[in-house]
This record gives sequence, structure tokens and C-alpha cells, in this order.
Amino acid sequence: MSDVHQLERSPVNLDGGTVLAAWERFVQGEDQDPDVRPLVAISWHRCREQYRVDPYLTEAPVAVAELDHTPERDVVLAELGFRAASLAREVGSLGGVVTVTDATGRILAEWGDQATLARAGDPNLAPWFCWSECAVGTNGIGTALEAHGPVTIRGAEHWCQVLHDWAGAGIAVRDVVTREPIAVLNVCCWRSRLPASTESWLANAATMTQCPLKRRARDSGAELVAAYTRARAQSGAALAAVDTAGKVVIADDMASAVLGVPACTPAVDPTLRWNPGLPELITAARYATGQAISNPDWVGSTQIFAHLADEPTSISIRPVFSSGRLIGNLVSFGATDGAELPQAERVVHLRARPRRLVATRDHRMVLLRLPEVSFAESHGNDVWLSTDQGRLRATSLSLDKLEGELAGAGFLRVHRRYVVNLSRVREIERGLKGELSLVMDDRAAMVPVSRRHAPAVRHALGI
Repeated sequence: MSDVHQLERSPVNLDGGTVLAAWERFVQGEDQDPDVRPLVAISWHRCREQYRVDPYLTEAPVAVAELDHTPERDVVLAELGFRAASLAREVGSLGGVVTVTDATGRILAEWGDQATLARAGDPNLAPWFCWSECAVGTNGIGTALEAHGPVTIRGAEHWCQVLHDWAGAGIAVRDVVTREPIAVLNVCCWRSRLPASTESWLANAATMTQCPLKRRARDSGAELVAAYTRARAQSGAALAAVDTAGKVVIADDMASAVLGVPACTPAVDPTLRWNPGLPELITAARYATGQAISNPDWVGSTQIFAHLADEPTSISIRPVFSSGRLIGNLVSFGATDGAELPQAERVVHLRARPRRLVATRDHRMVLLRLPEVSFAESHGNDVWLSTDQGRLRATSLSLDKLEGELAGAGFLRVHRRYVVNLSRVREIERGLKGELSLVMDDRAAMVPVSRRHAPAVRHALGI
């Protein structure tokens, strides 16, 4: 943040009163919030309807006991601690505070202006206290855990009234494989505006912190492919290797047909791995991760519904370790080796699909029936829906998450930027070089099909 200019001192009300008035109406039960940014409006809905946070809470609660964590967490926290400490003098000279939290929103350390740190002690903006949304509502730390990219919360945008004199910006550093948050870096100040460059500095800090995670994930992908190759030499069963998030790193011919992904094509880079869109497989992979951490010899089995299958398919899951670290799982199809997954983890409880999608328009929440949605498109940090009501922004944080929500409901990933409603496809156009494009039923939009997703598209559409 070397180009930061002096903080602009401003009145206690950081938003001119419009957001404060909207906040007062919203906490009283109204849903109309035209003066509030969509990011904040969605967060307020979570605070009121899901987390039920008291907007008149005066201090953050003590954090719960620490959860088990991975070596990646220690690397991230050490790196963020270094970056925060190096920024502390500059932020402190501007009257600000820098904090680092874990994935639960628990503040681990803070640096900055001593007077601001003392004032931050009143609402417990201090180490050992929890600042997740479910604990204290909308704020720079907690809302960053719920979103992708940097988040700024100013004045009355905070859910709790006691924070209306504060402005904060945070960003979550996420695991490059699972996309789950690992830690949050946050900058905040009291009765002052944050420098305009704060969000860009946070984004750069997160990107630099993730670099070693990406290198390690690529190495793990190569090791997972090697484990798959060894297993293929010993068994004739359909086999795939998936990472800890349930994404496919490599699959043989038979497994690729079941999963709807390209065959025998390694996807070592975590950003290029295939998401088969099977929630049951993702749930099983995550359950296997939890079991393998406490018992490295664990092997389990369950059933999943594969693409275009009317009956469930049996799978066996065997965790793969490298240097004592879990890197993924080998999935054998048609096998029932190992302990059966608990009933709660099985397919019978996973077939329910969302009946509606939530989007925003003019600061209002729009509830969409699935047939109304033609396709979803990722654009920057947002996901946009092409619908019968026009183009609307989805509340889903990423296209990957939306794809998982819609898996088994007739939607398919056809490109890294697109998920389509197969029932809305009317024509398929082939380009001069064999590339495919899907013409949707309104004939106003054409969705490109990437080469890596073309086999799954052909299989799904029967072409």
C-alpha cells in the first residue's frame, strides 16, 4: 500500500445517512433496501434470517476451541503475519489497525495505531474473539469469509450498531483446491475512510500468499496421477483420482464415461481440474478426508448417482498420502471395499435439489424457478444468470458452487465460464475447426463449449 494517501477524516456517519436509514428499516423487518449495495444486502439477510445476530450486540463473543488445521494454514498465517506487520507502521500512522484471523473469524494478532487498538477493545476487536458473520453480523472480516475477493464495509453497513463508526476491508485467503477459507487479512479504522488503494493492496497480498499453495497443489496433482498409474497396473476396475475437493485429476475410459469428464487426460493444475458436478462424490471425498486424517488406513464405500444414470453406482474410496499429507482419493467404480459411509452421508439424503435460485435486481432479491434459468456465466468475481426475467446477478459466490448446487437438476458445465440448462438448448453449431456452440431456446444467445468439456456435452445431449 505504498501509494496510500492520508486517511480522509469524516463525520461519524460514514454514509451520509442513507444506509443508516436502510439499516434501521431492515432490522425492523422490512426487505426493501434500495440504498444498500447487493453484497451488503445479501449479508444482512444472512445475519437476520440465517444467523439471527442481535443488531444491538455490543461486543464480539470469545472464539470457540480451535479446529484441526493443515500445514497450509500455518504457511498462510505466517505469510499474512509478515505482511501485516510490515504494513503496521504505515497503517498506524493513518490511525488504522491491521488484523489477521483464522478461518473461523477468530482474531489471532493485530497491529497499528495504539489509540485505535485501545478503542477497538470495547467491541472486542482483539485477539481470541470471533468476528465471523454468524457471531457479529456484517463486517469486513466475517463478510470476507463469505465472499470471494476483497470486501469493504463502511459505517451503517455493519449489522451491529456498535460498529457504525468503523470502516473495514478484508480478504479471505482460500485453499486453492477446496476454495475453503484459511485466514483473513483485514484493515480497519474508526471514524475515518480507508485509503482508496486498500482493496487492491489486500488482493495483491492474498495473491502472493497463495503462490506457494498453488505450487504445492500442482506437485500434489502430479503425485496423485502417479498413485493412479500404480493402481491402474494392479486392477482392472474403472478408476479415477480426485483431489480433496472431489474434482477429477485423471480418470480412465470407463470412469470418464461415468463422471462425464475427458478420459486419460491429467489435470495437475488445481485451476484446470474437472468438476463432475456430482454432489454425492464431493460429499464422499470430504468425508474420506476427515476419516483419513485420524486413520490413514481407512477405506470406505458408498453409492452415487452418475450422469444420466437411473440407478446408483457403487464406489470404493481409498485416500492417497504423500509425505504423510493427504492429497486426494482413488475412486474405484463397481467396488464395495472398506467401511460403508454413514447413512447421513449417503445418496438417499443427497438427491434433493434446490427448487429455486436466488438472484438480485435493483437491490431486491429475486426467487427463480430452475426452468426460468437458461444459463449461468462467470464474469470477474460475479455470476450472472440469463433468465426469462432478464440478466440477473446470482447470489452464489462462484460458478463452481452454483454448479454443485445444480448438479443432477439438468444443468451442465460446458466451459470454464458457463453452466447451461440442458433443457433450454435448441441447436448445436459446429465451427470451422470443429468447436461447438450451443444455441439456447430464445435464439438470442450462443454459449461456447470448450474442448475439454465437449465430450461431456456430446454424451449429455446424445450427439
